[in-house]
Amino acid sequence: MATSAVATTSFIAIINDEADVRRATSSLVRSFGFTAKSFVSAEEFLADEDNLSASCIVLDVNMTGMSGIELYLRVQEEKVSRVPFVFITAFAESQVREHIGEHVRVLQKPFHADALAACLDAALQAKDAGSN
Repeated sequence: MATSAVATTSFIAIINDEADVRRATSSLVRSFGFTAKSFVSAEEFLADEDNLSASCIVLDVNMTGMSGIELYLRVQEEKVSRVPFVFITAFAESQVREHIGEHVRVLQKPFHADALAACLDAALQAKDAGSN
């Protein structure tokens, strides 16, 4: 599971418009030792005054309103934060990567807990090393 020393103090944003998935993912992230803060939409995340303090964003690709990809592109355009993203999707990974590039982590639904833990560790290590 999450082995990074950051695990006890990190704030991981969980953005998913499906309540059951959002709750399950938040619970799983907390079980790794992280602090999780969940959002029902990309818009709710953007409206949160602490959104830029997230250590990582775990989000669904397709959501009501702004999609996960649209949120990612907006954050990248604004260049106000180097927060890493972990996308969760039922779509083919290659379709998602066409829009977001190769460097972002993508988990296919359904995924195992250890796959999410590995993605979070890799994302946080990459952030610490200065890349997304």
